[in-house]
Amino acid sequence: METFSNIRFKKDTARQFQTFSRQFFNTHTEALQTMLDFFIYNEISPKESFGPNGRTIAELIKKRFNAMAAMMKNIETHGVLPTKAMLELLFEHSPQKKQGQAPLLMEGKKADPERDMFFKKVEEAIVMEKDYTNLKRDLGQLQSEFIVLLDKVELVKSSFGKPKLQLDMTPEEFEQLKMKLKSE
Repeated sequence: METFSNIRFKKDTARQFQTFSRQFFNTHTEALQTMLDFFIYNEISPKESFGPNGRTIAELIKKRFNAMAAMMKNIETHGVLPTKAMLELLFEHSPQKKQGQAPLLMEGKKADPERDMFFKKVEEAIVMEKDYTNLKRDLGQLQSEFIVLLDKVELVKSSFGKPKLQLDMTPEEFEQLKMKLKSE
């Protein structure tokens, strides 16, 4: 049988603890023991701060939204070419810019030659990267087709003369291969 001990608390603190204890636990002892276990197991002090709470997180989110709104206003006032360049990089098959198309600047905004040159270079870099990616893909396809072709080549030993290489392919397959290589 467990014995009980008395601990002296101020009346307001005791009432608050009893209300809390009845809300979540069967006994006051169980409530106090659970609290002690929590602090001991997690090796924390009840006086430590647990970091951001709901209010500080809400304030942080508000600040982030305000910063995002400021960035969007900045993009609207200074044009949308950086976003366009980034989207073209993401989507390889985006529509090409038409010749003679006006730059995408807001009305009343004078064109900045340095800024235009920068974005022109960015667009050229995007085109070069796209071409490089396509060439790499085509080279990979050609290499795999060439390996398939080499697998069809066999060494034939002749009783007279030197050994020869023989292509084990039908004339139709050979003609199709020639046509495909000519079209590329």
